[in-house]
Formats: sequence, C-alpha cells, structure tokens
Amino acid sequence: MDTHPVLVAPPYRPLHPVHLLLVTSAFPLFLGALIADIAYARSYEIQWTNFASWLVAGALVFALVGLVWALVSLLTPTARTRTRFIYVGLLALTCVLGFVNSLVHAMDAWQKMPQALVWSVLCLLSIGATLWFALGGTWRRREVLP
Repeated sequence: MDTHPVLVAPPYRPLHPVHLLLVTSAFPLFLGALIADIAYARSYEIQWTNFASWLVAGALVFALVGLVWALVSLLTPTARTRTRFIYVGLLALTCVLGFVNSLVHAMDAWQKMPQALVWSVLCLLSIGATLWFALGGTWRRREVLP
C-alpha cells in the first residue's frame, strides 16, 4: 500500500501581491478624480480640474503597469482561466477609458465639465469591476482547468 501524499495544484494561480497592490492603487486615484470633478461642478474653481487631471494620470500609471504584468502572466498555463481573461479585458478597458478621460481632462476647463464627470464615473465603474475579478469574483470557485 502506497501512503505517499498526493499534491494537487490549485485550479487557478492567484495574482501576485505586488500586482494586486498596483491594480488596487488605481481605484482611489480614479475615485479622487471623480470627487475632484464633482467639486469642480459645484464650485467652478479651476484648480479642481488640475487636481483631477493629475489623479487620472497617476491612476493610468498604476493601471498600465498592472495591465502589462497581467498580459505577461497570461503566458503561464495555470493563469489562463476564464476569470483571468475577463480580468485582463476589464483592465484593458479601464486603461482605454482612463486614456480617453485624460484627453477629456486636457481640454479647456470651461469646456470639459459635462464630459469629464461622465468619463470619471465610467473609469471608476470599470476599475471597480476589474477589482471584483482580481480579488475573487464569483466564478473562481467553479473553474476547473482541463
């Protein structure tokens, strides 16, 4: 009788903690940009738009580094799960929306207000959905690798 323990690999490879730190760091920056846009919509103090522009730029730095890391991690076979592909797609969507948001924030302060607020809300919803899949999501427990 063979009594050696059998080691079974987990059905998914979790994200690296530094990767999670990078991606989750974009959320408060996008949230701060939304709050700054709301403050500008109420007060029309131009400094709020400058603040929001810098917050969006900072969020894009973290999101883009996280996207590159996520794309490189897809090269390993244990990372190719449905949840991971959805996560990478949502992170790419967040980067595209953030880039458009930064272009909108680069417009003249009096011209950008309705669009900047909408793009900031879209960026925040997108990074929120990305973090949902990064931190657990709902499908991870049901996935089985072939």
